[in-house]
Amino acid sequence: MRVLHFYKTYYPDTWGGIEQVIRQLCVGTGRLGVTNEVLTLSRSGPSQIEIDGHVVHRVPLDFEVASTGFSFAAIRKLARLARDADVIHYHFPWPFMDIAHFMARIRKPSVVTYHSDIVRQKNLLRVYSPLKRRFLRSVDTVVATSPNYLASSPVLKRFAHKTRTITYGLDKSIYPVPSEELKARWRAQVGERFFLFVGVLRYYKGLHILLDAMANVDYPVVIVGAGPIEQELKEHAQRLGLTHVQFIGAVAEEDKAALLELSYAMVFPSHLRSEAFGISLLEGAMYGKPMISSEIGTGTTYINIDQDTGLVVPPDDPAALGAAMRTLWEKPELAASMGRRAEARYWELFTAEKMAENYHALYRELAARPR
Repeated sequence: MRVLHFYKTYYPDTWGGIEQVIRQLCVGTGRLGVTNEVLTLSRSGPSQIEIDGHVVHRVPLDFEVASTGFSFAAIRKLARLARDADVIHYHFPWPFMDIAHFMARIRKPSVVTYHSDIVRQKNLLRVYSPLKRRFLRSVDTVVATSPNYLASSPVLKRFAHKTRTITYGLDKSIYPVPSEELKARWRAQVGERFFLFVGVLRYYKGLHILLDAMANVDYPVVIVGAGPIEQELKEHAQRLGLTHVQFIGAVAEEDKAALLELSYAMVFPSHLRSEAFGISLLEGAMYGKPMISSEIGTGTTYINIDQDTGLVVPPDDPAALGAAMRTLWEKPELAASMGRRAEARYWELFTAEKMAENYHALYRELAARPR
């Protein structure tokens, strides 16, 4: 079984949530006998590298329009690689991918993982919608990443007849085990007890809401990650006079694992539906941490169950977010019990092994269908 994944960015250029999902999929289904390849765009030019046992084909990014990367070489490469693939696995949204699918004349069995609705680019969406609908009609199966998102997405409702739910999963065994020396260094820098956020610093992550909440609660917060609004957030924190918020920037995987282990609780204030799931929120559950997230009708509330694995607050509500932080901070026994239930839910629903088994079964089903 040969599967070709197609997405706009991938390791080692970028380290976002979708890239992590593709990586976990490749590793997990690889153990089940699938040969995975990834086709992606890169500012570094053409190259072929191997990551965790799967081959990554990088073609040059030619230009971008509204955060959508375009590459003429990708169309030719997609057509060439598809010849040897049994299944093409697309990762939505990426409008250029839809164009490439038709221009490369893909006729192989195909599945698209629907990672998110397009939320911000309303004007572009009106122009793109006919192509999007044609693309989603043309693929064999659409995968929603949580029952919450399937129930709340108007696009997925339109294609409910061909949509199934397969949740994301993580493999804790591929995460590095941080040394005691490394944890001691971080402990000296960030303290013994802190709330942790991990993610790319983008507009929909709601970090401005977290900073506003911090104006009224004086708890240590560690923000891990880099991104397009990093400087804007730092200036906002400075205007608020916050002294207990640390912007760590992007860190190596071992450092991230150390901070996950050391953290007291995860805070995940994403307030828009662009946050379709929340991989770093799931990482918190995997490490047995209580969580605070917002109710936005997506997978974040499938990971974090209010009053069970953590606390769920209304979106864009600094007062409610601050109150939730106060509850966990002042009730360590409650926080600890929520963390234990979060980890138990991870092992029950969100392992990479379970995700890989479900996708492997889907791949086999698609490859066996008469064309």
